[in-house]
Amino acid sequence: MIKKITTEEFNNLNNEYVVLDLYADWCGPCKMIAPWLEEISEEASLAHVSFNKVNVDEEEAVAKKFGVQAIPTVIILKNGEEIGRKIGFVPKNGLLDWISSNTK
Repeated sequence: MIKKITTEEFNNLNNEYVVLDLYADWCGPCKMIAPWLEEISEEASLAHVSFNKVNVDEEEAVAKKFGVQAIPTVIILKNGEEIGRKIGFVPKNGLLDWISSNTK
């Protein structure tokens, strides 16, 4: 399950691995990958990963922190540090492989 979070909640994340989906409600590609990220978040092999999403229009501080200039942007964090980033539309299998390989 993906949890929509605020800047304050983001600042309090303490999971080892976090997948962060930065999106906007008006963004077509964001709407296309959202169901895939939801499905990926339910993979048993990824139970140790926290999946979160941040609306960049509502929580600009998080977008600024990561220098987000285009959406969707999906970032993988390990212990609070960015270890990977995908920008724009990515097919479901590409997302799953990328997340799986970076969160072992």
